[in-house]
This record gives sequence, structure tokens and C-alpha cells, in this order.
Amino acid sequence: MIKNSILNIINTTTRIKPDELKATVLSFIFVFLLMTAYFILRPVRDAMSSDWNDTELSWLWTSTFFFSFIAVSLYGEIISRIKLNYVVPGVYLFFATSFFLFNFLTTSIQDADIVNKFFYVWLSVFSLFHVSVFWSFISGIFSQEQGPRLFSFIASGASIGAILGPSIPIIFANQIDTMNFLIIAGFILLIPIPIIRFLEKFKFSDDWSQSNLNRQKNNAINDIIDRDFLSGFKVLMKDPFLVSIALFILFYVVMNTFVYFELRKLLVEFDRETRTQIWASIDLIVNVLAIVTAIFITNRMTNRLGMSATLAFIPILMILGWLVVAVSPVLLFLIGLQILRRAGNYAITKPGREMLFTLVNNDVRYKAKPVIDIVVYRGGDMLTAWFYTLLTASFGLGLTGISVFASIVAAFWAYTGFYLGRKYNSTQKNTGT
Repeated sequence: MIKNSILNIINTTTRIKPDELKATVLSFIFVFLLMTAYFILRPVRDAMSSDWNDTELSWLWTSTFFFSFIAVSLYGEIISRIKLNYVVPGVYLFFATSFFLFNFLTTSIQDADIVNKFFYVWLSVFSLFHVSVFWSFISGIFSQEQGPRLFSFIASGASIGAILGPSIPIIFANQIDTMNFLIIAGFILLIPIPIIRFLEKFKFSDDWSQSNLNRQKNNAINDIIDRDFLSGFKVLMKDPFLVSIALFILFYVVMNTFVYFELRKLLVEFDRETRTQIWASIDLIVNVLAIVTAIFITNRMTNRLGMSATLAFIPILMILGWLVVAVSPVLLFLIGLQILRRAGNYAITKPGREMLFTLVNNDVRYKAKPVIDIVVYRGGDMLTAWFYTLLTASFGLGLTGISVFASIVAAFWAYTGFYLGRKYNSTQKNTGT
């Protein structure tokens, strides 16, 4: 009786059905751990950026793109040869080992700046790879009908992890050498490995709904993806829907790059430890807002207003936000814009765009999605970084000029969101889900 009452309360508040609870909670814990590890390391990385000028940072972002291209190409080859249930845990084991290695290198190489730059690039690759692999895995477990109901709750686990993660360097940055945070993050990344195994077994168990079970069995036919080193790029270019998703992410990258470059300039006068704490504090504020939005607003917005409004909501707010910064180009408003952009992405935009991948099969999910999330994202980083450097160094644009240009890009971003949302809604109607 008590158990049924608890399940009814859970279903009423979160819209999670009883047979979905175990898989949803495990997915929540999975992404919580991933984001805790990442947000322990993110302030460490961002604090390094103020040590370099715009040109140096642009070169690092260029290096990130090429590393991303190589990584996603190798990943496409690996998943063509190895079963998917081995690939996903292998990714997190690999990155955990790499962070242990970086920690070792900091004590073995005298020129710390070289290690710092390599770590900056590597963590940027990791920041997209671990999230992309997670959502590829999760979108293969849950159905198109379940996505709008469950993904926002699962994404709130990312927000909670992103609250806990930066709290650690905020508290301990003055007591622990910043590079020792890599050891903590590495061990956290090892914890999801048994969770992955359990979810793989659970999706074919009697606890799972029969309709979703049939869907998973159909997808299992493609458990090993067709072999082709660059097949992810080919799949992307052949599908206008995927190209639109890539464009949507590209516009988001412009928002990210412009505000990031401006903020790091304003923080150059602080020392490394203080910058680490400031970036961690921004992360903390962002994710407190994101978790409340993800749990109580996102799924209701998606179901009541539709996917078009969900995907276009933050871009529209960014248009207004950039115009405010253009009129009053001060630090306070720029920080507010950064908080709006990131909190909105974690709570609304990202869960919304991940729902789009419930429309595609494993071949697209595991091959084209990493290309979009990693190569397109980091390629956009590279191009936008150099374009920003051109605008500021060659044309002398300040924060006001950058803000006006970014507001125009945000308008195109909003339009693309409307298009993708209409495509998603029409597909749902055609399939009857």
C-alpha cells in the first residue's frame, strides 16, 4: 500500500511510470556521476584560459577540433568492430585512465604550460564525448514516447552532478593542488561501468514494458554497426534532418564562444586559484537554476507548448539578452547572459534536442551523433574562435559590437529550433506516438 502510494506520487510529480522507475533512476545516477566528474575538472580548465591571449586560445581550440575529428573517426571504426555493450563502458574507462596519466605528467614534466595546454584540449574533447556517448546509449533504451516524459528528469541528474562537481574546487582549491582534482574525477568515472551493464540487462528484462521491449529487440539486430571509417560523416550529410540538428548546435557554439572569450578577458587580473573558484561559482549558480527548471518546467513545456517552442525558447531569450548587453556592456549583464545560456541549455535545449534522436536508429545514433556532437561542435568552436579574434583584433569590435552580431546569430538559431520542432511533431503524428 505504501509502495503504491509512493509510486503514485512519483508518477504524478515526475510522470515516471512504475515499470520505468529503475531504468530512469539508474540513468539519472549515471549522468549525475559523469557530470560530477566533469564539473570538478571544468573550473580547473577554464582557470587556465586567462593565462593565454586570444590567438593562443584560438590555436588551442583549433587543436581541439583536430583531436575531436581524429577521436570521432577512431570511435566510428571501433564501434564498427566491437559490440556496443563493450564500447560504452570502454569509453569511460579510457578517459578515467587518461586523467590519472595527466596527474602523473604534472609531476614528471618541468614545463607545466605544455601539460596545461594539452589538458585543456583533452578535457574539451572529453566534455563532448562523454555526454554524446551517454545520450546515444540512453536514447537506445527509451522509446520516442518515453523521451519527452523522462529525459528532462534524467537530465536533472546532470544538473545535480554539476552542482556537486564545482562545489569541490570551490571548497578545496586552496587546500588541494588543482591538478589533483584529476584523480578524484578519474575514480568517479569508473563508477558508472557496472550501471551500464545493469541497464543493458534491464532493458530486456520482464520489468520493462512489452512495447519498449519489442523495440529494443528490433534495434538489437544492429548491435554491431556496419563498418566504415567515415560512415558517421556520410550518414550526416545524406540526411537534411541531421544537417539541421548540426546547424542548430553550430549556432549554439557561436553563443558559447563569444560570451566565453569576453568573460575570460575580464578575469585576467585574478590569480589561478581565484579564477578557479569564480568559474566554479558560476557553474554552481547555473546548475542550481537548471535542476529546478529541468524537474518542474521542461517536460511540461514540451508537452503543452510542443517541441518547436521548447527548442526555440532559449534562442529567443538569447536574442533579448545579447541586446541588453549591447546597450549596457558591463560584467554583471555578461555573467547573467552566461548563466541564462548554460542553465537554459542544460535544462531545456539539450534535453529537447536529445529527444530528436529517438526518431533515428542505432546506425545514426552511434555514428552520426558523435560527428554532430563532437566534430561539428568543436569545428564550430575553432571557426568561431578565429572569427572572434578577427572581429576584435582586426576590426576592433568591443563587447557592444560582438553583442549585436551575436543577437543576429541567435535569431537564426531560434528559426532552426522551430524547424526541428515541427519536424519532430510531424513525425510523432505520422507514427501515432
